[in-house]
Amino acid sequence: MNTTATVQRRLIGRFAIASALLLSAAALFVTPARAADEAPDALVQRLSGDVLDTIKADKSIKAGEIDKIMLLVDSKIMPNVNFQRMTASAVGPAWRQATPEQQKRLQDEFKILLVRTYAGALDQVSNQTVSVRPFRGSADDKEVLVRTEIRGGGDPVQLDYRLEKTPGDAGGWKVYNLNVLGVWLVDTYRTQFAQQINSKGIDGLIAALAARNKSNGKS
Repeated sequence: MNTTATVQRRLIGRFAIASALLLSAAALFVTPARAADEAPDALVQRLSGDVLDTIKADKSIKAGEIDKIMLLVDSKIMPNVNFQRMTASAVGPAWRQATPEQQKRLQDEFKILLVRTYAGALDQVSNQTVSVRPFRGSADDKEVLVRTEIRGGGDPVQLDYRLEKTPGDAGGWKVYNLNVLGVWLVDTYRTQFAQQINSKGIDGLIAALAARNKSNGKS
């Protein structure tokens, strides 16, 4: 693969993950009853479409304004994501040995890392649309895979979601992993995190994430 193709692939991947992260403001208009009853493919279709509309309409988000993006993530996105499971899977077996305080720090730093890493890709959003592929599942499924394609501005980009069904009034389908161009997000970070944990332990990983986030914030 030549250098140009590599750069294009990286940009497309960053955009796709950024879109997945910013699962938009549609959650504001969803009552708990609807969220609990909504089918997983319908949830992904609605949120994915709304995120593109939101980014296109808000110049500060599209420009990568971190405070604005972080507010959107905290208020609208996290209710649709099992971020504890996502972080635990990325950390791997060491998660079970971490204290509650360490687990909270890992979640906080991992969220900042994801937002800061992919915020710069939002300026790539233009005329893209999201199409959910035919969904195969049943009402009894507790975990499902929803496949989508992002179309516009080049070849279609495959973006898949793994979701789990959670109980309770605030339950419903929650995203816990993403696949961009054949690579699962959690698996990618698990490899990186394992190296740091093996070298310096959980506190070493937290320190490394904090340092990386601080560095990204200055760039």
